Amino acid sequence: MESYSDIVLEHAKNPRNVGIIEDADARGVQMNPVCGDTLMLTLRIADDHITESRIQTKGCAASVATSSILTELIQGITLDEAMELSHEGVSEAVGGLPPSKLHSAALVVDALRRAVKGYREAHA
Repeated sequence: MESYSDIVLEHAKNPRNVGIIEDADARGVQMNPVCGDTLMLTLRIADDHITESRIQTKGCAASVATSSILTELIQGITLDEAMELSHEGVSEAVGGLPPSKLHSAALVVDALRRAVKGYREAHA
């Protein structure tokens, strides 16, 4: 069995910010083609800052936990700061991930980058 940190276990059991922002300013959908884990991230953006985020995640405990922690990490940050967030940073924020679950951190960062990129293209 995979060994998870207490942070991963807590966020997997009680994920934060679950749902969809219906009139979202940005959306990022990402799927891991190998395991099928999927994340839809919706964002509200004001003055170049992420003011609200919601997630819908289908996948393993690590994907649910990293999605949940992502919503806390990005609260109030600028879009530039969001684009600098790395999967290593997300992994550290959840107390580390087993090597076989590092893809879950990449999944959430890719969804975030996709959302920010789409927002910037739409508002260029």
